[in-house]
Amino acid sequence: MINLIYNEMIKIVRKKRLFIIMGIIAALAALFTYAQVKEHQESVKEAGTEDWRTQVQQEIINMQNRLNSGGISGEWKEILQIRVKQQQYYLVHDINPSAPGAPTFMKTFAENSIDLLLPLMVMVIASDLVSSEYTNGTVKLLLTRPVKRWKILMSKYITLLLAVSFIVLATGVLTYGVSGIALGYSGWTLPVLTGFSAEGGQLDTSAVQMMSLWQYILMDYGLVWFVAVIVGTLTFALSSLMKSTASVMGVMLASLIAGAILANMVSAWDSAKYLFMVNLNLTDYLTGMSPPIEGMSLGFSMTVLLVWAAAGLAASFFFFTRKDVY
Repeated sequence: MINLIYNEMIKIVRKKRLFIIMGIIAALAALFTYAQVKEHQESVKEAGTEDWRTQVQQEIINMQNRLNSGGISGEWKEILQIRVKQQQYYLVHDINPSAPGAPTFMKTFAENSIDLLLPLMVMVIASDLVSSEYTNGTVKLLLTRPVKRWKILMSKYITLLLAVSFIVLATGVLTYGVSGIALGYSGWTLPVLTGFSAEGGQLDTSAVQMMSLWQYILMDYGLVWFVAVIVGTLTFALSSLMKSTASVMGVMLASLIAGAILANMVSAWDSAKYLFMVNLNLTDYLTGMSPPIEGMSLGFSMTVLLVWAAAGLAASFFFFTRKDVY
């Protein structure tokens, strides 16, 4: 099994996709860092001071003006109402919710990339782990080895888990290293509030607790890794069932984009909460954002994702070990 995993890792490294992914993440981190610096400068200019309390108060005023102006959807209005209450809570407890620094940028990057960017990066690796064997015509040679089919597929899946873990780790390291050049590398012990619960436009603060930023980041990246594994598993399952890598990428890309759209449109479609792509944004539960559909929770979303992944993995092993190869 170790030799099989080693061979699969060699295949991934030779394709140089991991290096391309790292380059993309580094470039995006630099771009988003520049955008954050410009946004901070604009906030200081608008508030007329470097004091974060004044900036938060100005942000609250801006959101309240948007709420009073009308012309916004009910879902977006609910999000703004919750955001206002959260910002007011931060002011009362004297905690800067957006303290500058590389650790804060790491947290923000993870929360904004969990449902689309990082899943796309994982999809690039997982989409051809099996289907490429059919495309290149090497599947017959692979299956003639004196190794059981399930072991071959298991070695590919373990390789995927290692690659996914590397991508998530590299994301944290690169975003910290790149953003720290402009924002500084300190701030790991800054206080962060979590435990907000929002539903029906109401913000529940009864379970709010304070922790250090490094603890919050560990939770954030743990959820990011979980989502990346789920998306990787589903892509891997499609790669086992379909012979065309392009088809696998097309199906997953459409699913991920549909999830990003549906999350803002399905509040009245209760059964949509059982779709895996609607449950990908797990970090929203840490920040206290209102779930896409009433009744959803962190435990519910993780359970739905696990069921989808287990079903996909079972189907991939079932068909790969039984179908004929011509």
